Amino acid sequence: MVAEDPRSGWVTFSAIMLGILAVLNVIYGIAAIDNSTFFVGDAKFVFSELNTWGWVLALIGVAQGLTAIGVFMRLTGVRWVAVAFAAANACVQMLVMPAYPFWSMSLIALDVLVIYGLVVYGSRNA
Repeated sequence: MVAEDPRSGWVTFSAIMLGILAVLNVIYGIAAIDNSTFFVGDAKFVFSELNTWGWVLALIGVAQGLTAIGVFMRLTGVRWVAVAFAAANACVQMLVMPAYPFWSMSLIALDVLVIYGLVVYGSRNA
């Protein structure tokens, strides 16, 4: 019988949350590309427009989905790529916050949890 490391729960949680974030970002991206009506009207963005940010979010969502699979499989080095994509998503969410503020803040909070789980508990030796 092999004893399971209690830290692996955080890594599994992070992988699942990263997968959920991926799905949510792809859906958010598709809605932004389509100029859906549930976004805040007359939102002013620092850079570009909602359609461009929709493409960025959709691409980040696909990348997060692939890295979530890698983290779930415990592939070496993938957790740092996952941390990078979670941090990039948090930054992009700050830039698209005028479109849907509460949604962006929720996704930023999930990104922070993913980063915490992967950095603090992701190492096999720590």
